[in-house]
Amino acid sequence: MSAAIAKAKPAGARARTPAAQASGGDGKGRGGFTPPTYTGLRQRYHDEVAPAMRREFDYVNPMEVPRLEKVVVNIGLGEAIQNAKALDAAVGDLARITGQKPIVTRAKRSIAQFRLRTGMPIGAKVTLRGQRMYDFLERTMRLALPRIRDFRGIATRSFDGRGNFSLGLREQLVYPEIDYDRIDRLRGLEISIVTTAKTDEEGRRLLQLLGMPFQAT
Repeated sequence: MSAAIAKAKPAGARARTPAAQASGGDGKGRGGFTPPTYTGLRQRYHDEVAPAMRREFDYVNPMEVPRLEKVVVNIGLGEAIQNAKALDAAVGDLARITGQKPIVTRAKRSIAQFRLRTGMPIGAKVTLRGQRMYDFLERTMRLALPRIRDFRGIATRSFDGRGNFSLGLREQLVYPEIDYDRIDRLRGLEISIVTTAKTDEEGRRLLQLLGMPFQAT
């Protein structure tokens, strides 16, 4: 009687599938872990770019392969000193472009000749990571840059010596999210791409494999 009770399954218990029995979990992977799913440019990095970088630079450890760490999009607003509405307009444009709420950057010190005091708003910026970072970079490379008039590629001189790259755009209208009839004026923006690469050569190759249209050297 006691042996029969010991072998009885608890109420509500479900039979595990053969895959779950083999993995030791609930069918979602080893120990119940579900592998992450990526889309677009992020999936391309894992499927194509990372293996190509590993073969080209002979990385021993997969964690050595350079990857994107973050993308910072910044708009400078010197006009905000005299026109407070300019800040609201720039924040709205940046939010539509990146899909994330910007933060307002403020002056760290006073400059008398520019009538600038410490703490005054002088710009807006957004820091993108993860899937949103890859989505923004993909839209920039495939949609925004080709809309630049007489575009002939991006110069590679804007690397900082540690694999990070800065890109300046003269106007926000290159992004299809911006409606020409709803903007108050044209504003430039700066895009800083931060990578884990240790050299400019590795950072340049990483962005090139991701699809950045660099000029031929």
